[in-house]
Amino acid sequence: MPVTSDIAASYRRPRAVMRGLLSLPISEGRALAIAMAGCVVVFIGQWPRLAREAHMTGQELNSLLAGALFAWVFIMPLVLYVLSALSLVVLKLSGARTSGYRCRLALFWAVLAASPLILLIGLVAGFVGPGAGLQLVGLFWLMIFMWFWISNLLEAGWGET
Repeated sequence: MPVTSDIAASYRRPRAVMRGLLSLPISEGRALAIAMAGCVVVFIGQWPRLAREAHMTGQELNSLLAGALFAWVFIMPLVLYVLSALSLVVLKLSGARTSGYRCRLALFWAVLAASPLILLIGLVAGFVGPGAGLQLVGLFWLMIFMWFWISNLLEAGWGET
């Protein structure tokens, strides 16, 4: 199934999509590609906010974009690996039968599946600016992301192996 179809299906049945991803042969390259794709979408979602910030403060847009690129494309994947390792420890302590790969895939897929909402956050931040609307959209993204991640971890830890 194409990635875009899997993302759309995640909003209806996140555990079923995760089950399908886990049924594929183990591929660290695929897991890294999912993480990188999610981080790139988040980076792109930052553009409207950074353009607004550059316009309002008189800062150079290119330097703001370079900082966001470094943070989201080079640093954040490393942070995701550490976070997935911590989730593996928590799952192992709770008695789950899982592996590091399954925990990584659960987190990486949650980031990619929730990333379209990051684009909405970027648009609200860029066109409306800080305020209640941005906080509401950010809270909605956080709830969706946590739903995906917890559902994925449940499938990775207690689903079929």
